[in-house]
Amino acid sequence: MSMRTRVLFRLSAASLLLGAAIGAQAANLGFLNDTPITYMKQRDVDSIKHAVFSALDDKKDGESVTWDNEGTGNSVKIDANITLDSTSTDGGHTCRSLAVVLNAKGQSMNLRPSFCKDGGVWHLQKR
Repeated sequence: MSMRTRVLFRLSAASLLLGAAIGAQAANLGFLNDTPITYMKQRDVDSIKHAVFSALDDKKDGESVTWDNEGTGNSVKIDANITLDSTSTDGGHTCRSLAVVLNAKGQSMNLRPSFCKDGGVWHLQKR
């Protein structure tokens, strides 16, 4: 994967995460204000995306990796458990689903993203 492609993908994923948090505020969904994702800074997003991509490339279904934001400069401790759920292959097209449990300030958030690999690059799938 080229550096330019990685950067573009990371920016896209970060935009989705931040857009969800901003959209929740705009829709008067104040209960989402204290969810772990609202405490994430850009360096946290970049770091967890790296962990997710590594898991997609290196882990088998059922395996998990842990992540934390130590060293990102964020004063709020955030951690996550990333578990690979399933993999499907259709020709040269590989898709993987995973479970991500984010934790911060006593709150937990469950995410269930799916990614498909196209041309050697993982792409987040919209549902």
